[in-house]
Amino acid sequence: MPSINNVKRANINAFNVFILCFVGLGSMTYGYTASIIGTTIGQPSFIEYFKLGTRSNGTDLISTMNGLFQAGGVIGTLLLPLVADKFGRKWGIAISAILAIISGALLAGSTHIAVFIVFRFVAGASAFMILAAVPIWMNEVVPVKMRAGLVDIHAVFLVLGYTVQGWVGFGFFFWKNGGQNTWRPPLAIQCAWPLLLLCGLYWIPESPRWLIMKDRIDEARTILDRLHSDPSDPENEYARSEFYQIQRQIAIDRTLDSSWITLFRRPSYRKRALLAMGTTFFIQCSGVLVINNYGPTLYKNLGFGPVKQLLYPAAWLTFALGLNAMAIPLVDHFPRNKYISFGILGCMATLIIEAALIANFGSSDNQSALQAAVAMFFVFQIFYGFCLDGTQFAYLGELFPTHLRAKGVSLGVATISFTNIIWLQAAPTAFLNIGWKFYLVFIIPGTIGGIIMWIYFPDTNGLPLEEVAAIFGDEDDIAVYQREIEVRDGRVVGLSGQEKEEKVYAEDMHVGNGSNRV
Repeated sequence: MPSINNVKRANINAFNVFILCFVGLGSMTYGYTASIIGTTIGQPSFIEYFKLGTRSNGTDLISTMNGLFQAGGVIGTLLLPLVADKFGRKWGIAISAILAIISGALLAGSTHIAVFIVFRFVAGASAFMILAAVPIWMNEVVPVKMRAGLVDIHAVFLVLGYTVQGWVGFGFFFWKNGGQNTWRPPLAIQCAWPLLLLCGLYWIPESPRWLIMKDRIDEARTILDRLHSDPSDPENEYARSEFYQIQRQIAIDRTLDSSWITLFRRPSYRKRALLAMGTTFFIQCSGVLVINNYGPTLYKNLGFGPVKQLLYPAAWLTFALGLNAMAIPLVDHFPRNKYISFGILGCMATLIIEAALIANFGSSDNQSALQAAVAMFFVFQIFYGFCLDGTQFAYLGELFPTHLRAKGVSLGVATISFTNIIWLQAAPTAFLNIGWKFYLVFIIPGTIGGIIMWIYFPDTNGLPLEEVAAIFGDEDDIAVYQREIEVRDGRVVGLSGQEKEEKVYAEDMHVGNGSNRV
């Protein structure tokens, strides 16, 4: 009667990787939608069509386009759990994709600046909703063995979206026959990725954890067996033990309050919420979205011409794509908190050098110094791509139990968009008025945050999602530990040793009493 300790943890199978890559079209939707404004405002035809170069409030309108996109992200993301918890993780992805199609079509067809700004708000809601919806689903379908690495597929595809838009924007810059409309096709392409996703989403399996929450037990068991099947484990012992643990855990989770109020009222839940918001806030202090969205502006300030203003951001994103892919096999070998902290501090070091170069050579003709400033943006991406871009989404998903995961991840992602309202709204004016000093707004809190994460944030690497509660003092809410499960001939036969009777009895009493501990 082997214990689960002696059962090899599930290997990654091709079906699991395939569905992760397909749902990555949702991640790609976010990447393209969030970054297309960078090349749009870098297109002379766009500036000319809406007369942004001659309007007295032209700079304010550009800031509003970015600010409302992020505001839509805050509102849309906080509304996502209404769909993801009630109708399923897949429906959370689907609704986000539908909004992305609508907003992309109407942005591309805008004839008035007010219409464009309004649908930037809708685009922001769709983008950040899908940014949260995809990793919620991914965290719940991947095996624990390489959870962060597989969730990093989300980051690979969102950076692929960034990269595609970068080269699309660069290519359309050279389209001279479109007149004032050359900025429209890149925006219309935004509709392609969510449309492809919707065409195949019906055949993608639902999260087995959500299915168990809804008492669809047999369906969940079938999906989990297929997701985590392993040729080296013909009896599927790991998948069966995992299903047993999930089922017993959710029997407890369903008795617990899952409201937004509880997320902040119960101390252990409040700690998780603060950790989620702190993680994404500190990572956004890296200034990555300002570098991306105002890439053409930054390179213009360094004295480069229009072609290089679009070429360098596209190359930067291509470099980032490769780094994110290379991070997949690495991320699960390090403690989560220290890995993220190292990435933040590395980004801060590059921004310090960047600020120094711009302060001393930004208005000079020193080509070596200007090229060094460009190079530091690429060095920045090494730390961000390897350590931050994908890891943050695995970490967010790991912090919360199933009944609160949609709310917790959405809260973390909403913090991204809320933080960026401040950064992106201020960036155009700040670069005009204080120049390199604006980098200090990122460097100071980012450095402090990186140190805090290294010392105080917990490491969740290697733990089943059902056991993370122990880190936060909620051991009584854990139904069973995987190491205690016994399997035989592919069938769970119970828990090991004397603990079996005591623990199962305690669980059954807890569930039977309908306890609602808060």
